[in-house]
Amino acid sequence: MGKAQYLVDESGKKTAVVLPVEEYEELLQDIHDLAVIAERKDESTISFNELKKHLEANGLL
Repeated sequence: MGKAQYLVDESGKKTAVVLPVEEYEELLQDIHDLAVIAERKDESTISFNELKKHLEANGLL
């Protein structure tokens, strides 16, 4: 992570943060990825071998 800068109020309490755009975009992508994982947590799973067979059958591997 890069160097964050904090904005503070008159009493010195942190009220906001300034991040490099690249770091902000990475955080947004991480949040999106976690949301997708949460949405799919109850989906059934398949073994690696089943996945490999499926990909081979569809010409993707």
